[in-house]
Amino acid sequence: MQRSVIDLKVYDPKDFPAYLPKLNKLYDDLFAGGKGFRAKLIRMMSANLSLDAKAELLLGQTIEFIHNASLLHDDLIDRSHLRRGKPAAWLKYTPEYAVLAGDYLLARVMVNLSGHGNIKLVQYTAEVISDLLEGEWLQDSVVGDFFVTLEQLDRIHNLKTASLFKWCIRAPFIAQERYEDELHRTLEEMGTLLGQLFQRSDDLLDYDIRNDEGKAILGDLKSGYLNSFGAFVCKGRSRQEIDNIVKSKNLEEYYAAIGGKAQFDQKLLEFDEMNKGLIQMYNHHLERLKTFLKPGEEKLIDHLRPLTEILYWRRKPS
Repeated sequence: MQRSVIDLKVYDPKDFPAYLPKLNKLYDDLFAGGKGFRAKLIRMMSANLSLDAKAELLLGQTIEFIHNASLLHDDLIDRSHLRRGKPAAWLKYTPEYAVLAGDYLLARVMVNLSGHGNIKLVQYTAEVISDLLEGEWLQDSVVGDFFVTLEQLDRIHNLKTASLFKWCIRAPFIAQERYEDELHRTLEEMGTLLGQLFQRSDDLLDYDIRNDEGKAILGDLKSGYLNSFGAFVCKGRSRQEIDNIVKSKNLEEYYAAIGGKAQFDQKLLEFDEMNKGLIQMYNHHLERLKTFLKPGEEKLIDHLRPLTEILYWRRKPS
């Protein structure tokens, strides 16, 4: 049976007790609009590894709770007014309540995981939460820094974005107590690449590239944040050139600041080519993953392969 994100609300009856009506309302109102991609990834991994239904539910809820807690906190830090087309929680309720709601979700994660009895899964999840917070600190430190490098941003994205993808593909194996070092090194590399590809694709939306979601154009730049594509375009340019680029108020001004639309298209082509290299690396690790799978689990490879098409190119695989 296919579960929606909202179905993952309860793993244990204590998750959302009736005497916390505002917390229940917040989850139902704001989180139900999410795509639940990470939970779907958990479901796909679990189905191919024959994980039991209760463990699958726990993992699906865990990743949604962590992801949504991070969004609650991020929206407050960034002072974002909208989340999934609705008023952000810190505006609709209060900033203090948004913090408490995010903290509550993280607390429930650790309570429920502890009940599962796998200390390695608890430890790994705690490390991921720590990575998210470290990434948030680092990202805040580069706001307003228009000379940040792609390598610096990759480190931030590995902590903030890739950590959740890594968790999705590693946690089902940990839940089954499959701890081979080489297996998890392979999964770690795959998750890192998926996170980079997703973030770089998300950053392209800011320049109206494959922007089917209708993301605000140059929103990152106007907020003082030079994202991965922006850093790629600015690499090697003079301070004066970069100063002119970051003052752009629309795409036409941006094109002019970097030398015209043809120059923009060329940089996009180079950026895509660079990321095709990451996709090739992902496929290499995917072939290596085959050696760790048990008989009957081979279809997992077929389900993992299209993720780069979905996450970077933003299109359904053919």
